[in-house]
Amino acid sequence: MDIHAAIDEARFLRFHKRLVAACLGGPVLAGYILGIIAIAMSGISADFGASPLETSLIGASALLGIFLGALVFGPVADRIGRQLMYTIDLWVLVAGSLLQFFVQDAVQLIAARFILGIAIGANYPIVNALLAEWLPRRRRGRALGLLQAGWFIGAAFASLVGYSMFEILGAASWRWMLVSSAVLGVIVLTLRLGMPESARWLLHKGRPKEAKSAVRAALADQPGIGLLVIDTTGRQDEAANGQGLRILLQPRYFRRLIFCSGFYALQAGPLFAIYTFGPTILSALGLAQGSHSTLGSAVINLGFLAGCLAALGLVDTWGRRPLIIWGFALMSVPLLVLGIIPWAPAGVIIACFCAYALFSGGPSILEWAYPCELFPTSVRASAVGISTAASRIGAALGTFGLPLALEDRGIGATMLVAALMTVAGLLLSFFLAVETKGAPLMHSSGESTSELRPASGAA
Repeated sequence: MDIHAAIDEARFLRFHKRLVAACLGGPVLAGYILGIIAIAMSGISADFGASPLETSLIGASALLGIFLGALVFGPVADRIGRQLMYTIDLWVLVAGSLLQFFVQDAVQLIAARFILGIAIGANYPIVNALLAEWLPRRRRGRALGLLQAGWFIGAAFASLVGYSMFEILGAASWRWMLVSSAVLGVIVLTLRLGMPESARWLLHKGRPKEAKSAVRAALADQPGIGLLVIDTTGRQDEAANGQGLRILLQPRYFRRLIFCSGFYALQAGPLFAIYTFGPTILSALGLAQGSHSTLGSAVINLGFLAGCLAALGLVDTWGRRPLIIWGFALMSVPLLVLGIIPWAPAGVIIACFCAYALFSGGPSILEWAYPCELFPTSVRASAVGISTAASRIGAALGTFGLPLALEDRGIGATMLVAALMTVAGLLLSFFLAVETKGAPLMHSSGESTSELRPASGAA
């Protein structure tokens, strides 16, 4: 049994559960950090007298940091490894969270949120690549999708914590809301201690003995693991082919990069805007002000989580391609309703937002699963980083533009733009999405000699 087959065909062991928990902590923390700002925004605006421009920058600064962090540190993780990077990254997240407590004006808060965004952006490619390279093929889609569900768990938890602080301590408690992510960061940091390096990455870097030892230690409970042999057939060795990131310019991988970056960006734009300014949107739609709109936002956040959990049951059975296509199609419907009849009764408005949240689960859990499965070990973290960076352009534009659009064009036109972005995601997925369900990682990524069979209508 070679290393790749041993990992792909392994039972889901105690090691895998520990690794999933350790990696899951990163998205939970990211969702918490990005979600808590929506609840704290009213207190921040009151204390700093923030202008609409400053308010937009406070919401978008972390997303711009994620763009830079993912773009820069994805290739770093491919070069120096996954294990070291994801521990250093957590220390930066904890320090950045503490820094928010001491800011004295909007500019300082924007800078602190930007630093946090860089650390969050670095975490995405590191964690996704490490987890994908250790997971058995039959559980890979569900476990990678769980990372995205973790993001919504963190955001929903942030809404509940923020709402409780708002009710008990008032809007002035915003500093305590923001610094609370440091506590969560320390918990995640302890979970990551002792996790191994990726055996596939070690093998790719020409360190077969270390890779073999890592697999034997991690999968010690797997029958037959003592008979492990090293087979480097089909391995993308950077030293041998000299391509590095240039492999992403090959037509097959370039199409995949366009697909992963495009659908991620087209979903993230409306989604992040709704997340960051949920209470503002609900108020613009005529719902109650203050803490009641915040509570409504928390309900919507739980809807996003429910959508992810529902999609997790389908990703390894129904498949990736139908899940993403139907997800985008159904997401567009409630946004169109909100755009056409923004004066609808409160129950209809909440139902539309909850429907959007529920149907977003399919594309959401594939945001990190697809890039991990479609690119080889030599550039896997880089591809996740590039896809994440591209998505932050859409997310930052949506978050920056939403309060300005609400003021200038109104809620109806704003929701129609979100609906058009979602339809564009549907069309991109229909023409470019391939099916990777159940495929060994070397097969789906193109590292083996066999080709991934495209679905009908896919490139």
